[in-house]
Amino acid sequence: MKYILSFFILFSVFNIQAQNDSLQIGDKYWEDQLYINVSYNVLNNQPVEVSKSGFSYGFSGGYIKDIPFNKSGKVALGIGLGYGFDSFSHNLKVIKGNPNRFESGSDLKSNKLRLHNIEIPIEFRWRTSTANTYSFWRIYAGLKVSYNISNVFTYTDVNVPVNISNLNEFNKWQTGLTMSAGYGTFNFHVYYGLTSLFKNASINNNPINTKIVRLGLSFYLL
Repeated sequence: MKYILSFFILFSVFNIQAQNDSLQIGDKYWEDQLYINVSYNVLNNQPVEVSKSGFSYGFSGGYIKDIPFNKSGKVALGIGLGYGFDSFSHNLKVIKGNPNRFESGSDLKSNKLRLHNIEIPIEFRWRTSTANTYSFWRIYAGLKVSYNISNVFTYTDVNVPVNISNLNEFNKWQTGLTMSAGYGTFNFHVYYGLTSLFKNASINNNPINTKIVRLGLSFYLL
């Protein structure tokens, strides 16, 4: 992972230098960027039996390719590729079986869900930047599509640790709306999940339609 991050950083440095050497005021420019998101996570639309959850967090990072719509570069489309990690403290108990069963886990200790995702952000971008200005106001809104490569449920039940990985009922493809807004490197960020975490899963015969909401900060590095 550290080698991938080093590659992104080196590529970004070379890209900045190339822009500074070649761009003149008024030129059309491509604002390729590294992005890092740090978030507080919420499980939305939980079943009544498992409505409470503890502190949950996430982070993601990757690279976005910029496609400007006009010569000024202030309106553009961004398409990227990245990696995301989420950790949830929750009250859903998963019981391994065929099929797996779901119950309230309010009495469990250290009940966690950890996700590793490949993500594809697609952003409609508006900003006040120019070819030679790298601190500016921005509003980026769009869609993020993610593919889950690992989901792990861990908890302790009567002093027995339980570890359940890669549920068949887990929706590997997730989609959500995103928005980032701010000035310079630091920006407020929100993600609102449109896809349920589970498919064909229920608790007490009620479908589990839990979705993810993320609130946090986005950092864009040229």
